[in-house]
Amino acid sequence: MTIAIDRLSNAEIVARTVWGEARGEGAAGWKAVAWVIRNRAAQPGWWGRDLRGVCLCPQQFSCWNPEDLNRSKILKLANDDPILSSIRTTVEEVLAGTVPDPTGGATYYHTRAVAPAWAARMTATAAIGGHEFYKEV
Repeated sequence: MTIAIDRLSNAEIVARTVWGEARGEGAAGWKAVAWVIRNRAAQPGWWGRDLRGVCLCPQQFSCWNPEDLNRSKILKLANDDPILSSIRTTVEEVLAGTVPDPTGGATYYHTRAVAPAWAARMTATAAIGGHEFYKEV
């Protein structure tokens, strides 16, 4: 069964974004990606003005791109999926601010498997799991 995006709460959109982007990274990676989302929402701009807008901004979190295979997986993911349940707990902690930001205020990241041109214009802030984190200079 596919879930309609507009039926998902903001926190659930964040949790499913983290699942789509970093489910294999473990709690440290989940926390880092959730913090990037929170950091972006705290600095409204072209990437969105709130958690939902940040996550769903076109071409920002690849898991939501229409052509990405993760999008359909995210929308068909069972509510009781054990990894999603664990990610929800991590997301709740990040959104509540009860865990520190391991990214050093990052608003960007990429997998180590790529080297995007935009990274050269940024300040590297952390390397967590398979991702590199950045903020604007």
